[in-house]
Amino acid sequence: MQEFIKSISFDGRDIRLQTGLLAPQAGGSVLIESGDTAVLVTATRATGREGIDFLPLLVDYEERLYAAGRIPGGFLRREGRPPEKVTLTSRLIDRPLRPLFPQWIRDDIQIIATTLSLDEQVPPDVLAVTGSSVAVLLAQIPFYGPMAGVRVGLVGDDFIINPTFKEINEGDLDLVVAGSPQGVVMVEAGANQLPEQDIIEAIEFGYEAVQDLIKAQHSLLEDLGLEIATEEAPTVDDALAEFMEKRAKDSIKKVLVQFDLDKVGRDEALDEIKEKEIEAAIAELPEEDPLRQASEDGQMVAGLYKKLTRKLMRQQIIEEGVRVDGRKLDEVRPVSCRVGLLPKRVHGAGLFQRGLTQVLSLVTLGTPGDAQELDDLNPESEKRYLHHYNFPPYSVGETKPMRSPGRREIGHGALAERAIVPMLPPQEEFPYVIRVVSEVLSSNGSTSMGSVCGSTLALLDAGVPLVKPVSGTAMGLIKEGDEVRVLTDIQGMEDFLGDMDFKVAGTDSGITALQMDMKITGLSLDVIAQAIEQAKDGRLHILEKMLATIDTHRTDLSPHAPRLIQMKIDPELIGLVIGPGGKTIKGITEQTGAKIDIDDNGTVMIFCSERDQAVEAKRLIEGLTRKLNEGDIYVGRVTRIIPIGAFVEMFPGKEGMIHISQLADYRVGKVEDEVAVGDEVVVKVREIDSRGRINLTRLGIHPDEAAAARAAAATA
Repeated sequence: MQEFIKSISFDGRDIRLQTGLLAPQAGGSVLIESGDTAVLVTATRATGREGIDFLPLLVDYEERLYAAGRIPGGFLRREGRPPEKVTLTSRLIDRPLRPLFPQWIRDDIQIIATTLSLDEQVPPDVLAVTGSSVAVLLAQIPFYGPMAGVRVGLVGDDFIINPTFKEINEGDLDLVVAGSPQGVVMVEAGANQLPEQDIIEAIEFGYEAVQDLIKAQHSLLEDLGLEIATEEAPTVDDALAEFMEKRAKDSIKKVLVQFDLDKVGRDEALDEIKEKEIEAAIAELPEEDPLRQASEDGQMVAGLYKKLTRKLMRQQIIEEGVRVDGRKLDEVRPVSCRVGLLPKRVHGAGLFQRGLTQVLSLVTLGTPGDAQELDDLNPESEKRYLHHYNFPPYSVGETKPMRSPGRREIGHGALAERAIVPMLPPQEEFPYVIRVVSEVLSSNGSTSMGSVCGSTLALLDAGVPLVKPVSGTAMGLIKEGDEVRVLTDIQGMEDFLGDMDFKVAGTDSGITALQMDMKITGLSLDVIAQAIEQAKDGRLHILEKMLATIDTHRTDLSPHAPRLIQMKIDPELIGLVIGPGGKTIKGITEQTGAKIDIDDNGTVMIFCSERDQAVEAKRLIEGLTRKLNEGDIYVGRVTRIIPIGAFVEMFPGKEGMIHISQLADYRVGKVEDEVAVGDEVVVKVREIDSRGRINLTRLGIHPDEAAAARAAAATA
């Protein structure tokens, strides 16, 4: 392809699409740039493998630290395992792309997006989303696009398109909207308790901007003389599907209205119908019968049976407004909550159950040194709140090897983390690093929102003073033609056979996170608005159940949690606390057993296994850094005597000297005649010389001043 460059003026910023120069052997490639951020996106299609019964789409986002002019750390000095942000961006690209491919495609499709240059004013992820659509169109892969993505931020009262990293961090909204000509296909957001209406307006604002990028892609194809590729779907023999429906329709419908069946019982009943009423009937057909020959493909039979079950389940919801467990469309499954169910070696624990979905969330409080260092292109260097999500096979009654977290686990953990972060106390108020691990013990729909609820319970149990508790629910959708039904708190079957998975988390004041994925090619804004509003009622219902279990944070931390005290000192006095060669701070550590970290801005972090030790370390540092003024009166102890005077310690590490002439209002022959080591004396600061030495006196102190000093010392 000949080199071609197209520039798009988009919301006051140019986006440039360059094709025909890079990656000539890829099916399609584009270099998408904005500012100094440049992302190379390629799309390649290969012949499918035998036995594949799904769309084999693989999306990889790659970050190279050279893009920001950095060399990787570590021994090898090259990129290793992808950071979490890279995995999340791969998912961000995948999720709006996947529903726009014809689902009958069985060829391997791979999208690779590589950030080649990074401008800290322009995040690369939404460029990669739009670039992936361009690459697919150029590769002439069948696609119900174009598709594009934009980020929406909120600065003050104004929405802005594609905010900078700084505007994202300082604003109250970080929303990514992806859309096709048919509607919105993906939403991902973190927010600071924004009302539902604000979120709806932000999605609408973003989708309007998406339309401009979709038009630009159509224009690019026209300039290149290309059309959107189409292919006819493989022909399907409907005879076998009609045979199966005739044999099993009534039996399946009976199972779908047995509301007392749980997930396992329902699955077993449906499997039994497939085995006894369909496979047995097929086995009775003559060997030369075309239906029996077609049924030899077991995957075809399984696929048609799933399709039939899907059709009947959706029909029941559309026509009767009844779900497979008997709930109304806006009804939440029974909720139960527990806290503190493990020994206090675990700093906090919360068990959340909704229907058959059960999540155990566990909290560990750590010191600042436990913060996660980030080695990626994100300007932030560390995280102090970590949420990790585990999905063991027994949670769905299966057996399979345990592996390191996959994309799904990382994505669900990040969503739950995003929901909680806006409600964490400020670091200066609660300086702990916090890690929450959510163990999915049983899964039947929306374990990510179960993790949000379990995390809130566990954090309150651990004594973390959340600004407000957070709950969440997952919304589903059944759309048949113009008929649309929105479902609250979807279970596994409704997720698997439905059209949408829309997770919404927040407080009683507003939304903190949401994530919407589609299985159809687009959704109108009015349906999205309905889902968001309906989710609020479900979320508040769940929150009420949670607060009935624990409605505020514990006042005491676990006795096994580290004790952490934060204080502030004058940065100019940091050297005084550290001492020559670290002698002073080492002495405090040896005396108290506390570990001490001092930031360049004067923030001192003291942490220890015992609170009394941490308090003592704080007292010593306060004494070292307390500024004395001439005329101040203190109570101190004599620490040593020399011929010309006595040294008195007013605070730990803060000494001054009383000259022999200042010990009494008469001539003193020997210092020992007036004071001895260990004596408690009342002294006044007479002078602080140019070298910082403190000269004290016992003269000129009124009895009332002495009494006040002793009282202050007694309460210190």
